[in-house]
Order: sequence, then C-alpha cells, then structure tokens
Amino acid sequence: MRIHLQNPADDPLFDFSRAMWDAAASLAPDIGIGHSVSLGATPDEFAAAMRDAEALVTDASVIRALFPCEAPRLKLIFLTVAGLDGLAPFTWLPPGVVLMNNRGAHAVKSGEFAIMSILMLANRIPAMVTHQRAGTWRKLWGSAAGGRAVTVVGLGTLGGATAEHAARFGMRVTGVRANPAPHPSCERVIGPDALDEALPGTDILVLACPLTASTRGFIDRRRLWLLPHGAGMVNIGRGGLLDQDALCDLLDDGHLSGAVLDVFTPEPIPPGHRLWSTPNLIISPHTAADDPATYNPRSLDIFLDNLRAWRDGKKLPNRFDTGRGY
Repeated sequence: MRIHLQNPADDPLFDFSRAMWDAAASLAPDIGIGHSVSLGATPDEFAAAMRDAEALVTDASVIRALFPCEAPRLKLIFLTVAGLDGLAPFTWLPPGVVLMNNRGAHAVKSGEFAIMSILMLANRIPAMVTHQRAGTWRKLWGSAAGGRAVTVVGLGTLGGATAEHAARFGMRVTGVRANPAPHPSCERVIGPDALDEALPGTDILVLACPLTASTRGFIDRRRLWLLPHGAGMVNIGRGGLLDQDALCDLLDDGHLSGAVLDVFTPEPIPPGHRLWSTPNLIISPHTAADDPATYNPRSLDIFLDNLRAWRDGKKLPNRFDTGRGY
C-alpha cells in the first residue's frame, strides 16, 4: 500500500520519523513490511504525496490546513487524535474514504493524570496552591482516597483507565455511559438519564467522554449544583462538556472545593479570562493525555492493527462514525 505520513507544521515534539515507522513495522511484520511509505512536512510535500497515496497518517491540524485536496487514490485517513469534534462538519472528508482516530493511545497517560487529579482534590491541593499564590499560611487537611465516591462520565479509553486506577485506591466508582453495561472497575454503571440521581452522592466528578451533540453542555449549572458541598471535579474530556462560568461561580462561592481542568472553551484560554484567577482551580493546558515519547509509536501500532483488519476484511477497531461523533 502507498502510505504517507504528514507531520504538523509547528509541533516538532509529535513529528513522525522513518525510524519510528521502521520500528512499528518490525513489531508487526505481517502488516508493516512491504509498503511504499513517504514522510512530509510542507504543503508541497503533502500535495505531491496525495497524488498517489492510499493511506494518510497525520494530525488534525493538517486536515484543517490542507483539506479538501486532490487525492484520487485515497482510501484511509488515520488521525493521531481521539476526539474529532473540532473537525466537524466532515464535508472535507472525500467520499468513500474511511476515517479513523487513535483511540487507545491515551490510556496510560490520561489514566495517570486523572488519578493524580483525584488525589490532588482529595488532599485539597488546588486550595493549597491558591493560598500559596496569595502568600497565606492556612492549614488544610485532606483525607484518604479509599471510600470516596467517584463518578466517571464516559468509560472509553480515558474514563476506563480512570475507573481502574480509582478502584485500586478503594474508591467507590460509578460509571456513566450510553450503554450502561457493567464495567469491571465500577460498582455500578448507569445511563446518562440517571446521572442526576448519582450527583448528590458524588465526592469527585470526572468528565472523560467525547464531545457530541448529546454531550455538549452535559454538565450545566443545574447539575453542578446537584453535587454536594465540598465536591471536586476533573475534566479530561472536552471543554464543551462543561458550563465553565457556572463552575467558576461555584468555586468562587465555595460550593465546590476544587477542580482540575485539562480542556477548555476556547483553547488557548485568552489573557484576562476569569479561569486564570478562579480560586482552587488547577489548569493543565490540554496536555493530560499525550506523552511525546510514546504517542506516535503507539499511534502507529494502532494504525497497523487497523490496516490488518482492513486487509482481512474485518471491522476496523478505530473507525470513526461521523454521524455519532465518536
């Protein structure tokens, strides 16, 4: 197959290299060997490759910058990002071309970030940081994680890893997903329509679901007020899942004890935005799930798994449904 890897224009930490491809191919020689593979970084290199490329592996920023384009032989697009809401509507996608994401590449890093955030909230670290910035000596006491009630919205790669870590710490985990089938790390799994009943008993709420038409604004002001006084929250999903102003209000008045956010609306956060000065809030600039040392190698492993399924006429594990939004 004719495969092209296009690097983003301004993100060198996440560039593909020939050595990276060769390493991935050597780990899966049944599907990785024998292809015609090119790498590009400029618009001219992209245009030249698209004349005969059958598969494209690239970043979402390349799609925004260079699509639609002439790609007469293109069959597969594999994007090194899990959430593709920022690329909707998908009118840029050539007819008949299969779109894939790299769901699965984020599990280790995002799971560790989420449990770190949960432990920070349990130990009042966001409030301590606020006091530190103000030069205020004020003793705060946290509590052990075991026995805390954690509600995780979304049990895919991010949420599943979060639930697994939380369960290891002895936390009582409630999972929320569209199909409320049991999950091995959750005491119970409920559907979205039952969330209101779970929130009053939730110590820490974690958002880890994709942003779709049905989840946009899912955690609004009313639902935030359903959380008990002193609860905390983590968002590693998408900024659009959450009413940010309502969250800031509830942090300002002390109803919520703290929050750790990795995603925002908009991104980057503009200078002077109230998020920068909201107390008891830790800001991570959308870096929770990505490890430059492993991200591209893991993405290539996932791509080759899907390419094998394509070759064998099987269902592609990472095929993205533009209608559902995940």
